[in-house]
Amino acid sequence: MSDGSISINKYVSATGLCSRREADRWIDEGRVQINGRDAKKGNRVLPNDQVIVDGQIISKTTKLVYIAFHKPKGVTCTTDTNDPSNIIDYIDYQKRIFPVGRLDKDSTGLILMTNDGNIVNEILRAENENEKEYLVRVHKPIDGEFINKMSNGIYILGKKTKKCKVERLSKHEFKITLTQGLNRQIRRMCKALDYKVTWLSRVRIMNIKIDHILPGKWRYLSSTEIRALENKIARR
Repeated sequence: MSDGSISINKYVSATGLCSRREADRWIDEGRVQINGRDAKKGNRVLPNDQVIVDGQIISKTTKLVYIAFHKPKGVTCTTDTNDPSNIIDYIDYQKRIFPVGRLDKDSTGLILMTNDGNIVNEILRAENENEKEYLVRVHKPIDGEFINKMSNGIYILGKKTKKCKVERLSKHEFKITLTQGLNRQIRRMCKALDYKVTWLSRVRIMNIKIDHILPGKWRYLSSTEIRALENKIARR
């Protein structure tokens, strides 16, 4: 905008407090004010406006943090600290961060953690079709029919999954690259073909790879990774 304003949900998420989606919920709950008045969805914030969340003045001065975390089995991708297995307490980072998307509790692998609500919003937007790559082990031998059906889409949750890349790695293991994120998608796809997943790990999200991060450990994204991530999102 020529007046330098930005949307209220983008302003709140840019402080690192939450994602844009969560900011919208806070606005609905009356927890956000602009210049002393309750904010409404669609409001815009000018450079000299004062924004208050839960009675505290906020500003867009928070240093943005981007972390690649290797989630071990048993950790839950939730910010609800009442859940004893929550990812926030497990990492115990000194600033408030939250996961980008999720992996189910029984799965392992790459999760991005950040306080940048704008990046979260763009990565999770379904129409952006961001790639996520997984390694999967199943309980019985994989054949050509399995690979073909997985690649071309399977009906789960009342809809057919999008076409995807599937590569057989060994008798019981395959690699799959998805551009959508239905609930427990890979497990449900395998189950529909009478296969049971015995191990599942995500190894890549867009340009970010898990590389040599050990389970339970994390690293900061490099400046090159962050730039590539931002550039890909900016082109949309």
